[in-house]
Amino acid sequence: MNVHVLPAGPIQTNAYLLTSPERRDAVLIDAPLGVWPEVRELLEKDGCKLTELWLTHGHFDHMEGGAEVVQATRAQVKAHAGDQHYFENPETMRGFIEMFMPGHPVILPVKTDVWVKGGDRFEALGVPVEVRHVPGHAEGNVAFVLPTLGAAFVGDSLFAGAIGRTDLPGGSFELLEKSIRAQLYTLPDDTVIFPGHGPQTTVGAEKQSNPYVAA
Repeated sequence: MNVHVLPAGPIQTNAYLLTSPERRDAVLIDAPLGVWPEVRELLEKDGCKLTELWLTHGHFDHMEGGAEVVQATRAQVKAHAGDQHYFENPETMRGFIEMFMPGHPVILPVKTDVWVKGGDRFEALGVPVEVRHVPGHAEGNVAFVLPTLGAAFVGDSLFAGAIGRTDLPGGSFELLEKSIRAQLYTLPDDTVIFPGHGPQTTVGAEKQSNPYVAA
């Protein structure tokens, strides 16, 4: 399996394109603005079809490219219902967006096909996937864990040396801290954390040195 890291959008949000050339299948995790052309090029290069789009949470920078991706591929969308209002009515985030990016383009809603919840398990690209609910940054933030690959795609819950901001609607530092300890720090220490922004890290590294949530 190939993991393509695709930072895109106005604040360089990480999208992750997982491709399996052997199966000719692919999954996209998060869809920042403008990511589709690069995704399309990589799909053609790896000879794959995009069948699923997984959204780690509903904040605009992670989902605003979703409508374009779905229109082009008819990929099935999976997300957590805690952020349903953002996926279906993304312009409710307009006030916050305009504070930092005046004149930002209109955000189109994304129709979710499957609402996932913590504890769900399914298979994709020939490997098992586990969903872990990690609220605190956003009510619907989930991590998609691929245990056989030692990988966790965690949205904006945990970063290298940092955590997701908790001053947005639905945010709570206490809840995020609890979520990280229960849902992420319980993964094997060598699990690679693929965050919504910035570089990769590992569970062990964050347990040892993260200044916000110690082990």
